[in-house]
Amino acid sequence: MAGKRAARGTLLQPANRFAPCSSTREDDDWYQAEVPSARPTEVRYERARTVISRNQSPDLPFSQSINPYRGCEHGCIYCYARPSHAYWDWSPGLDFETKLIAKSNLAACLERELQAPGYVCSPINLGSNTDPYQPLEREQKLTRRTLEILLKYRHPLTIVTKGALILRDLDLLVPLAQANLVHVMISLTTLDDTLKRRMEPRTASPAARLKVIRALTAAGVPVGVLCAPMIPALNDHELEALLAEAQQAGVTQAAYMLLRLPHEVAPLFTAWLAEHYPLKAAHVLSVIRQCRGGRDYDSRFGARMRGEGVFAELLAQRFSKACQRLGLNRREGYALDCHQFCPPGQQLNLL
Repeated sequence: MAGKRAARGTLLQPANRFAPCSSTREDDDWYQAEVPSARPTEVRYERARTVISRNQSPDLPFSQSINPYRGCEHGCIYCYARPSHAYWDWSPGLDFETKLIAKSNLAACLERELQAPGYVCSPINLGSNTDPYQPLEREQKLTRRTLEILLKYRHPLTIVTKGALILRDLDLLVPLAQANLVHVMISLTTLDDTLKRRMEPRTASPAARLKVIRALTAAGVPVGVLCAPMIPALNDHELEALLAEAQQAGVTQAAYMLLRLPHEVAPLFTAWLAEHYPLKAAHVLSVIRQCRGGRDYDSRFGARMRGEGVFAELLAQRFSKACQRLGLNRREGYALDCHQFCPPGQQLNLL
């Protein structure tokens, strides 16, 4: 299976939860040509009506976000965004990694929304659902176009990514940083290259992500590290090492999240565990359920990001002590400046 995977997170295609029926392939003794396991990435284009999404979640440090793409070629097996593909009548499995949607009119929509008379400026997050620097961005450049518009309007933003492609946009990130308009979080999940290749097949390597942190820091772009997800008995033992490596690379802010397994992600992750870590699978799932009230997932605000119980409390204590020892999170994040926002044509405030 591993040899046929062709750098995909999964080859499974579970039916989405909205599908009225599903089908399975059965051997009926008739000859059939073997279906190739490698599937190329397909790109479709959407003309979005709006591109700024809003939320009122107390678990999130932002209320506005933009996701230039639906689906993500990075193929992270644990990705909590996989179930969103069900709304397009596609599978959260292989479809999520190979059938991608690019919002072709993103720039026009964004400018229109920012120019709306009632628009209230607050930081916009890029990467809340799918990675804005996934491989597709290299040719589509929707994230870069978003940065250009936000810089022109002097609008604050935050970015979360696992992609080294972000360094391509240093020419935009530097002036944004100089105006206190941007903060970047690099997601660092493991320092183990083998685990990375299995768990996040098309993401940048751990060494490349640390290089990104060093380059951003050297350029004056404020950057933090997001250790997420922490998976019991699989990568949680790396938490302190991840924070130490990131601190050495230049971060001053850090955060973490416990693994989330909503909807179709749970069976996909369970199958992945059985394939790659069969001797650990039962233990990993047992601890996850201990953190989730006996279930695979708990969607309650306040609990979904951190979990509950002995393991979750110990993980929180380890994170807090490591941050204290390394001098991380000594201040309350980065207060980005919303007062500079001014769409072209809008009259400046004289007071």
